[in-house]
Amino acid sequence: MIVPSIDIMNGRAVQLRGGKQPPLDAGNPLELAERYSRVGEFAVVDLDAAMGKGSNRELVLSMCKRWPVRVGGGIRTQKLALEYLNAGALSIMLGTAATPEFCAQLPRERLIAALDSRNDTIMVEGWTKPREGSVEEAIQKLAPYVAGFLVTFIETEGDQCGIDIERAKRLVKLAPDRKFTFAGGAAGGERGLADIAALDAIGADIQAGTSLVLGDLSLADAFAAPLHTDRPDGLWPTLVCDESGKVLGLVYSNRESLKHAIESGKGAYHSRSRGLWVKGESSGNGQTLIRADLDCDRDTIRFTVRQEGVGFCHLKRRNCFDDGYGLEKLDRTISKRMKNAPQGSYTRRLFSDEALLASKLREEAQELAQSKTKDEAVAEAADVMYFALVKTISMGGSLSDIEAELERRSLRVTRRGGNAKPEFEGSEGKNEWKSIH
Repeated sequence: MIVPSIDIMNGRAVQLRGGKQPPLDAGNPLELAERYSRVGEFAVVDLDAAMGKGSNRELVLSMCKRWPVRVGGGIRTQKLALEYLNAGALSIMLGTAATPEFCAQLPRERLIAALDSRNDTIMVEGWTKPREGSVEEAIQKLAPYVAGFLVTFIETEGDQCGIDIERAKRLVKLAPDRKFTFAGGAAGGERGLADIAALDAIGADIQAGTSLVLGDLSLADAFAAPLHTDRPDGLWPTLVCDESGKVLGLVYSNRESLKHAIESGKGAYHSRSRGLWVKGESSGNGQTLIRADLDCDRDTIRFTVRQEGVGFCHLKRRNCFDDGYGLEKLDRTISKRMKNAPQGSYTRRLFSDEALLASKLREEAQELAQSKTKDEAVAEAADVMYFALVKTISMGGSLSDIEAELERRSLRVTRRGGNAKPEFEGSEGKNEWKSIH
């Protein structure tokens, strides 16, 4: 698969070439991140920190909280490593600090050892100093402590000459149960696409920056490089899901529609009767493409979208099978009530009476805490969820925002003690709740 890379220097996205030539300005890193995130995880490297010339820490942290990123560049203390992981980085890339002693202090499944090689010599501290030992030796030494390796060939960085696939295969064999990513020389055009497919076939990824920035490698084509199909028409089945992973429907994509979707950020597909089909152009029920993924067999695409309007189905239902279920359906119902509630709607009343909503939240939470049976707990939990969604939606949030926050929290490495505040201590709490008004 393709792992787009954003290297940051002085707050700007840049691309280094061979480690010696002046960097190529690549624009606003946040704009690149928005586009790259549509094909999944991407890399963010703080070059200033790597070279000891400053830091883009706040910018990188903001990207960790918003997108699926792997972060590298100048991470040489446990404090900074944990800060990025706790902020939501899927993994961190360690170069100078990639030693067994340092890695042993951190969660192995979130670590990538960055082995930057110039003419078979490992370089550290922003490619300025050599480190003893070969790439092969480093892989064998660090494999027990990391989940994967990023191998960068510095001498070809930014040259777009292609990846040495045979060498990549030899390195992967040294630690076949670790995930490898290769960088330095990612090519554009047919050579680049062939490299992506060849590496994917051995379970490895390619990290690219320059070829994407210059437009020599299309992001959509790079994403689709491992795909294949046995359909005579060459189409790829595309499963469309909402932000919670619930299926909305099955459609088809081809190279044209995939490129349109990834470049525009909209749900775009191939209609066998109409050709390019941008969801919502005629119905008003559009989609924002959050990300695209390939299945394990590389013959199906999954689109995760933010569905607008009444739903995905042409029958004006949420999906092509029914009208939704559970919390997602409740979330939509409450949102509708906020905009257009029928006469006598209790939800509408809660929206207009902040004190009543606050009281009901406290009441239902207390009743849940005091429940004695499974049925009581289920009933009271349902009440809490209803009132919690009303409160969240009244503040401009949604169920998907709550789920995203839970996902971010699941990535935290260090956590607070979790003790109750004094006024809530004990199984019953205090006799009186403190007012929040």
